[in-house]
Amino acid sequence: MGARDGGRTPDAADAPDAADRLALALTGSPDARLLFLGNFEVEQQWALGEHTLPRLSAATSSAVVNRMDEFALLLAGGRDHVVLKTRPDGDYLGYLAGLGLDLPHVHVPAAQDPQRTVTEDALADPALLAELAGLAADGCRIAAHGVSEPEERLAAATGLRLAGPDAATCKAVNSKVYSRRIADELGLRQPRGWACETLAELADAFAAVDAELGDGRAVVKEAFGVSGKGIARLTSRRRGERILGLIAKQVEASGRPRIAMVVEEWVAKSTDLNYQFTVGLDGSVAFDFVKEQLTEDGVHKGHRMPARLGADQVDELRTAADLLGKRLAADGFHGVVGVDAMVDPDGGIYPVVEINARNNMSTYQVRLQERFVKPQQVAIARHYPLRLTAPLAFDELRRLLDGLLLDPAGGTGLLVNNFATVNAAFTGGDAPVDGRLYGIVLADSAEELTTIDAEIADRLDRRERGDRP
Repeated sequence: MGARDGGRTPDAADAPDAADRLALALTGSPDARLLFLGNFEVEQQWALGEHTLPRLSAATSSAVVNRMDEFALLLAGGRDHVVLKTRPDGDYLGYLAGLGLDLPHVHVPAAQDPQRTVTEDALADPALLAELAGLAADGCRIAAHGVSEPEERLAAATGLRLAGPDAATCKAVNSKVYSRRIADELGLRQPRGWACETLAELADAFAAVDAELGDGRAVVKEAFGVSGKGIARLTSRRRGERILGLIAKQVEASGRPRIAMVVEEWVAKSTDLNYQFTVGLDGSVAFDFVKEQLTEDGVHKGHRMPARLGADQVDELRTAADLLGKRLAADGFHGVVGVDAMVDPDGGIYPVVEINARNNMSTYQVRLQERFVKPQQVAIARHYPLRLTAPLAFDELRRLLDGLLLDPAGGTGLLVNNFATVNAAFTGGDAPVDGRLYGIVLADSAEELTTIDAEIADRLDRRERGDRP
């Protein structure tokens, strides 16, 4: 999906739009109509039946994650369609239209369950299924965040073909065990580690950690963990023994001896990176961009663009992308691939931490980045946490952030790219709820970026405290 990071290329006016490039990669035609589904954290579907590490998940958190479906609104083009859990705030749609964005046709289910993905909501609405079936005659195809069993059921129920590989292929190439093994096969640098598919292999890996690395120097990861879940630090031999015992009990109770976990050395780093490439139907590989990841306790918080990397570091990532893309194509995958990478304290690159052969958070920024972020500008894509006692309308938010939102003429400021997550956790009770405001902050310098970002956070914080802006 390829314009250079940080803005549009000099000949961007003649280059295909990001939506056209995505359609070409997924279907072989840049003019194909797509039906977008933002089924975030599809890893939960891929992980069904897999043995897991202990984890906690709050219902309010799931409700907010499921409303990340609204990101798909800005990945699609005007000829496309998108299914959203609810219709977007009218003033928010007006704001996007005022920026000159060509928005897709929106379809919504009659009712939505906050704990369900958008795909599951669609499957529960016969009228919506009939409506979507009408799109099949025009050759419209389903472009999901990631393909799992519910997306295959939606395709079967509507007659819409999937724009991408089947669920089994997507699950196979998204396993961290797969990432580790093909990086080894291709000779790509990664932290010392072990791919484990049996209890014996996991026990051997823990023993190697004890003998060679020591306490606190390694982590164990589920094959399909996401957003900081499904990972545990091996702080002591006793903790490793407890984890091994827990998984052994799961194996015994289920009768399924195969596990899928990775044990890796916890290495020093200076920067987290995310780069994206797209594998075409013909096996071609296009390097799209690289961005700095903003993380906190292993949880994704946003991106900085452009990434502060040297030319040889970017070239190393391009080489890795080409090798990985060709390997994925050989295994039957085509579409968007995001790879997490790291820079070590000496500037060396770990080009593969894990492969995410699906849409990534940065995928949903591409059209906006190419349209609004000028080559000389800097930007961060992030979310602002909110604590709300009542739903917040977009019109109120616009007044609150007056002078800080991006102007239709362009320039600097905040471009809101998901508003549904602000009020997603409200269920009718009186208790305060947590929400998130997602956006991209554009500025002409790093100093200005810091100033705008801090002012946005301060105004939101003052509103939470009841202070006047």
